[in-house]
Amino acid sequence: MGQKVNPIANRLGIIRGWDSNWYGGKKYAQKILEDSKIREYLNARLAKASLSKIVIERTLKLITVTIHTARPGIIIGKGGQEVDKLREELRKITNKDVQINIFEVKRPELDAVIVGSNIARQIEGRISYRRAIKTAIAATMRMGAEGIKVQISGRLGGAEMARSETYKDGRIPLHTFRADIDYALTEAHTKVGVIGIKTWICNGIVYGKRDLSPNLGGKSNASDKKQKPSRGNRTRARKKK
Repeated sequence: MGQKVNPIANRLGIIRGWDSNWYGGKKYAQKILEDSKIREYLNARLAKASLSKIVIERTLKLITVTIHTARPGIIIGKGGQEVDKLREELRKITNKDVQINIFEVKRPELDAVIVGSNIARQIEGRISYRRAIKTAIAATMRMGAEGIKVQISGRLGGAEMARSETYKDGRIPLHTFRADIDYALTEAHTKVGVIGIKTWICNGIVYGKRDLSPNLGGKSNASDKKQKPSRGNRTRARKKK
């Protein structure tokens, strides 16, 4: 089962949250299409910014777009000018107010999307695919990952017949739901055709509960209740004094 299902979809609601957080109602299809346009536009516009993922949250009148990137400086620009431009461009696409948050990915070597896109970029630059993959695997394992697997398919090295090769280091327990496995499919567009690169990275086992929507604004009500003592506890505290 673990070999056939997307590792991210397999862990949704267990240790992984959704990249779109909103209630659709009757305009569900329209909102999905809008999300797709936002992601497509940002991935094309910020291709050099090493994007990891784009999380979209909605309220009645506001769309909050959280961009996870390894190079936040490229998106922000001097004095935040680029962010303002980006906000205006997204407003034209959606016809709604857009708020943009930028999160820095501090260890890009442990992010499957960034690792896969780096390999793809090197292959497009005519670097040997074996060398690019082995360098990426070594860098990821050096940063403390439990395991990494890279599968590359297509006309490798300009060969006439397409084939696929797999390179692996460490352990990747796909059947274990608690295993934090990041997965990405990226493409390298070469002169001989498209080469597909699948990347799996295992960042260890998750014990206990994990916050599935860490980007949602403010703290949850449950955490606020824990911080404030109840009325009865306050009176007891006074009596002790």
